[in-house]
Amino acid sequence: MKLAMIGFGQAGGKIVDKFLEYDQRHSSGIVRAAIAVNTAKADLMGLEQIPQEKRVLIGQSRVKGHGVGADNELGAEVAEEDIDEIQGAIDSVPVHEVDAFLIVAGLGGGTGSGGSPVLAKHLQRIYTEPVYGLGVLPGSDEGGIYTLNAARSFQTFVREVDNLLVFDNDAWRKTGESVQGGYDEINEEIVTRFGVLFGAGEIGQGGEVAESVVDSSEIINTLEGGGVSTIGYASETVETSSSDGGLLSRITGGDDDNDLDSAHTTNRITSLVRKAALGRLTLPCEIEGTERALLVLAGPPKHLNRKGIERGRKWIEEQTGSMEVRGGDYPITGSGRVASVVLLSGVNNVPRIKELQQVAIEAQDNIDDIRQESQDNLDDLINDDEDELESLF
Repeated sequence: MKLAMIGFGQAGGKIVDKFLEYDQRHSSGIVRAAIAVNTAKADLMGLEQIPQEKRVLIGQSRVKGHGVGADNELGAEVAEEDIDEIQGAIDSVPVHEVDAFLIVAGLGGGTGSGGSPVLAKHLQRIYTEPVYGLGVLPGSDEGGIYTLNAARSFQTFVREVDNLLVFDNDAWRKTGESVQGGYDEINEEIVTRFGVLFGAGEIGQGGEVAESVVDSSEIINTLEGGGVSTIGYASETVETSSSDGGLLSRITGGDDDNDLDSAHTTNRITSLVRKAALGRLTLPCEIEGTERALLVLAGPPKHLNRKGIERGRKWIEEQTGSMEVRGGDYPITGSGRVASVVLLSGVNNVPRIKELQQVAIEAQDNIDDIRQESQDNLDDLINDDEDELESLF
């Protein structure tokens, strides 16, 4: 799947930068264009892969390149005011060559949480390609303002995109780990999971043809319908050899129940599918009730077979209750690992999201209380002044 990626804010820019590095390392052909947008000049300067001309500094007249200081509302205002500058960078994107836009943003900071929904709404108005969001939720130890920003941004972002893929830092930060070290590892986890998913179907010249093809239309159809998505991932090291079987050997070998190697391959695949779906998801949730799902198996061709993928797909159907479960393989000749990626779209039983929604409700109630208190104080002041005036006459 070919994407135009836009990193909004510090976290978004770093993740897109990491995607470019992954793309070059694996020759996966995912990133057709990459843009970074920020209100902080220093953050843009710290990027390594995104070209200088694709780094857009917004809000210069308001914040002078120093960022919005976790001010969600200011981030949104600046994005609206400077949307033409962002569009100027997007104009050079070969849109006819991309399958979708992906806006990547941390939802805790001010720039990403405020600006990304504004950009999503703008892109939806102009282009016919799907616009997806990849939102990173802050850890609960990052501070109340970041949780509040995420609560506000999430509700807006999920409405403006065709689907919101979510990664929850709270579920991935390790105890005692440094902040920077934690973020670097988290970004690697994000790129690995989404890299395998979006890389499926992007076979270069001379590359191995998938037995059960997963192309961009399969991903788009799985994400269609909106809502929130999460991704599971599991991998296992395998031995590689020069005699890696191709499509024909996998078809003939994969259907032979008496073939020990085929049986072992099938069992490994079904085990990896279960580990991916029931292990640590990018956004922890109950998978029952998931509306749509997509299974991708990646690895050396001889370690993939149709029977294993079909069994894995049926197991996901049983666990989720969804009748809309797609599946296929992504052969990578020479790879030393077999990986299973499970995309669960339209998930609804998500404790973290319910927690954020509660935070947003409480914050709104507090704002209303504060406004009411201010109004009462103003009314009291006016009434006192009127009483004083009456006593004078």
